[in-house]
Amino acid sequence: MNNTNNVRLLVIIAALGYFVDVYDLILFIIVRVPSLEALGYTGAELTQKGINLLNLQMTGMLIGGIVWGILGDKKGRLSVLFGTILLYSLANFLNGMITNIEQYYALRFVAGFGLAGELGIGITLIAEVMSKEKRGIGTSIVSGIGIAGAVVGFLVADQFDWRVAYYVGGGMGLLLLLLRVSVAESGMFAKVKTSEIKRGGFMQFLLVKNNFVKYVRCIFIGIPVWFTIGILVTLATELATELHIVGEVVGSRAVMYHYIGASVGALLTGLLSQQLRSRKKALIISLSALIVTLAILFMCNGVSNTIFYWMLLFVGIPNGYWSVFMASASEQFGTNIRATVTTTAPNFVRGAVVILTTVFTYLNANSELGFVGSAIAIGTVVLALAMYATIKTEDTFHKDLDYIEG
Repeated sequence: MNNTNNVRLLVIIAALGYFVDVYDLILFIIVRVPSLEALGYTGAELTQKGINLLNLQMTGMLIGGIVWGILGDKKGRLSVLFGTILLYSLANFLNGMITNIEQYYALRFVAGFGLAGELGIGITLIAEVMSKEKRGIGTSIVSGIGIAGAVVGFLVADQFDWRVAYYVGGGMGLLLLLLRVSVAESGMFAKVKTSEIKRGGFMQFLLVKNNFVKYVRCIFIGIPVWFTIGILVTLATELATELHIVGEVVGSRAVMYHYIGASVGALLTGLLSQQLRSRKKALIISLSALIVTLAILFMCNGVSNTIFYWMLLFVGIPNGYWSVFMASASEQFGTNIRATVTTTAPNFVRGAVVILTTVFTYLNANSELGFVGSAIAIGTVVLALAMYATIKTEDTFHKDLDYIEG
C-alpha cells in the first residue's frame, strides 16, 4: 500500500474509531434515565447514581489514558489503538446485560478505561503521518465524524431499548477491528523505536519545568468542553427545570442537539485554524464564542423547550474546538512522548469532570447560588483558565514534529 492510501485509511480508521468511542462514551448520558429506572431508581437517587456512574467512567478514562499513552510510546501506535477499541467494545456490549448497579459501576469503569486510548492514539497517528500543512484537516475530519457518534447514539437509543443500544455500540467497535490488517505504523515512531531513546512515561515532562507547564496548559484549554458536557448537557433536564423551560426537556434529545452543534463546530474550528494558519487564534475565537453562547443559555429563563434545544446546539458549535485542542496538544511534544501526552491530556480533561461535578454538587446543596449560580461560578473559573492558557501556549501550526524530547 502506498503512503497516500495508508494516510487515507488511517484517517478513516481514526475517524470511525472515534465515532464508536463517542457513541459509547455519550450513550450512558443518553440512556442514563431509562437504564437506571430499569434497575429501580427514581428521583434524587437516580440523579446521584447517574453522577456516580459518570464519575466512575471518567476515573477509568483518567487511569486508562495514562496506561494507553505510555504503551503507545513504548509498544507502538497501532497495537494500542486496536487494543483500546477491543476493550471498550467488549465492555459496552456487556453493559447491555447488567442486572444491578454494582455491575453497571464496574463496566462503566472498564469501558472508560478502554475508551481512554482511542482518540489520543488516533490523533498522534494523524499528526505523524500527515504533512504539517494538512494534519489540521485530518484531525478535524476525525473529530467532526467522531462527534457525530453521539447523534447516532441518540437515534439508536430513541428507536430501541437501552440494552440494544449498548449491543450496537459494542458490535460496531468489534467490526472496526477488521480494518487492522490494512494499515502501517507511523514512520516517525518506527524510527524512534529502533533507537535507544527512552520512550513513554511521565518523568520526561513532569520533571522538566517547561514541559510540565506546557502540559498543564493543554489540560486547562480543554476543560471547558467537558464542563459544558459533564454538567450542563448531562443534567440538561435539571437545568431546564431551574430555568423554568416551558415543555418537557428530554436528556437524550438535549445530548443529540448539543452534539450536532459540536460535530459542525469541530469541522468549522479546524477549517478556521487552517484558514488563519494558527491553532492559537482558532482556539481564542472558539472560547470567546463559547462564553457568549453560554451566557445566552443561562438567560433563557422561561423559553420554550424548542428554543432551549437550539441553544444547546449553538453552544455545541464553539464547544467543538476539541479537534484543534487535540491537534495543538499533540504538536507540543516530541515523538518519544507524544502518544503519552496526546492520550493523557484529554483524559485528564475528562477526569476533571469528577472534580467539577463534586464542586457543583456541593455548591448547589450548600450555598445560595443554586443550580444555575453554581454552574456559572464554575464555568467562569474554567473558561478564564482556558483563555489564559491559550494565550500563553505555543502556536504549533507550522511546527515540524519529527523530533524527540531530551
